[in-house]
Amino acid sequence: MSNATTKKPAYRIYSVFKPEGKKAIWQEIGAAWPHDDGQGFNLSFGARPLAGADIVLRAPKAETQEGAAV
Repeated sequence: MSNATTKKPAYRIYSVFKPEGKKAIWQEIGAAWPHDDGQGFNLSFGARPLAGADIVLRAPKAETQEGAAV
């Protein structure tokens, strides 16, 4: 699992929960790194998704020099 410690993650993992009649709540819960052979991913979770939530993988947004996402 050396990719997880030496490279930036290829994806962020989100738990997306949509309460009835309300806006969806996106909570970042982890990150994913591709395997060197391209046949899968290592996943690292810092939290569990809410019951009934969707799990979504999204590419991280590019960062500017100041570190803010663009």
